[in-house]
Amino acid sequence: MKKVFQTFTQLFSNKRGTLLLIWLGWALAMIGYQAYVIDRFDLQIRDRSLGWTEYEVNPAYQSSLFYLTQPYLNEHVAWDSFYYISIAVGGYQDPIMRSIPLDYSRPDNAQMLPQQSRPDWLSMNYAFFPLYPWAARILAYLLKIIGVHPIATAPLAGVLVSMLGTLGAMFALYSMARENEGEMGGLRAAYYLVIFPAGMFLAQVYTEGLFVGLSFGALALAQKKNWLWAGLLAACATWTRAAGGLLVVPLGLYWLKDGGLKRLLTRTWWKEAVNLFLVGAPVWAFLAFELTLGRNFHLIETIYFDRGLLLLDRSWIEWKAAFLRMISNNLQARTYFMVEFGAIILGVLACIWMFRREPILSVYSLLTIFFSMTTGVAQGMHRYVMAAPVIFLLLARLGKSEAFDRVWTLASILLMGVFAILFSFNLWAG
Repeated sequence: MKKVFQTFTQLFSNKRGTLLLIWLGWALAMIGYQAYVIDRFDLQIRDRSLGWTEYEVNPAYQSSLFYLTQPYLNEHVAWDSFYYISIAVGGYQDPIMRSIPLDYSRPDNAQMLPQQSRPDWLSMNYAFFPLYPWAARILAYLLKIIGVHPIATAPLAGVLVSMLGTLGAMFALYSMARENEGEMGGLRAAYYLVIFPAGMFLAQVYTEGLFVGLSFGALALAQKKNWLWAGLLAACATWTRAAGGLLVVPLGLYWLKDGGLKRLLTRTWWKEAVNLFLVGAPVWAFLAFELTLGRNFHLIETIYFDRGLLLLDRSWIEWKAAFLRMISNNLQARTYFMVEFGAIILGVLACIWMFRREPILSVYSLLTIFFSMTTGVAQGMHRYVMAAPVIFLLLARLGKSEAFDRVWTLASILLMGVFAILFSFNLWAG
């Protein structure tokens, strides 16, 4: 027993062990907190934060969804979560998922029927990338083997995939921050990730946790010139969210910084050609997606969700309208968009501030923010900026000040608690 205790103590005496304990405590706290608010509150409000939420947001919406008929972690499921669960359980052609005709136009021809009723229509599931629900499906299968209720396995598996991805992101941030800020700086970067106001999404059936785990992992490995695993994680990130394709930029810049181009001109060029192929993994992954699921993805994104890639004109109009809503008399819209614009400002300032210290990560972070802002819809930026690693590297640097550390921690956790409550009741949290 004494040896076991000594081994346990040694395991958690270093900073990586501390990081693991922080993650475990965060995971338990998030699950417990959301279960508590569901039992403690009974929110029935009209959410007027966005133009459509007043009519479509409803705390009772989830009660009619088949995959949520068992009360297991349903507070971690809202909005896009149902699509991920549907793909994990029934695939892209899930018979009970809603489908729309190809000539669908909102609201003139707003027809929706289950896929089993109109198999010739397009399933709404095609609007989402596959890796996250596939990972949840594999984990759900393992959970069924150990006796978890069949319907409960999908939400539980989704939450676990998100949390495990978050753990990977914490270790990656620790690695990236440690070189300049030391081990305590690495811990702060990882800690600031999980208490970020939108950090509650890392504990939901959403792609944020897995995406930051894969993308930050790819960046940390590229810094160490481990091109095989960096390329593999970057390819997986690309199949998690479209923004993963941007990872080819920092991977390529790290490869050039390491002298890859010079080695490509030597007699052993073929060895470096392999590394270059791995660096291009996000491109190959995105092309593979385009050849398989890409057509249906773009159709659903365009005809229903009104989104696309680099829609500069429409995005400019949407963000101008968002600014007007922020300064309107609608208090719900005002407070919501204050967070949206605050997240954008924080992200851009972090890119500028950290450029001299981390030029490659700053360029990648700025591209990620710009990419997310130009999809044609002005919402969710406080969630999307979490993919910009320089935000947490900057916070880790500022966190050397005990006053900043305490104030930022308090403000972040309070705001994260608000978003967690909204999400738990199926209200709009971004």
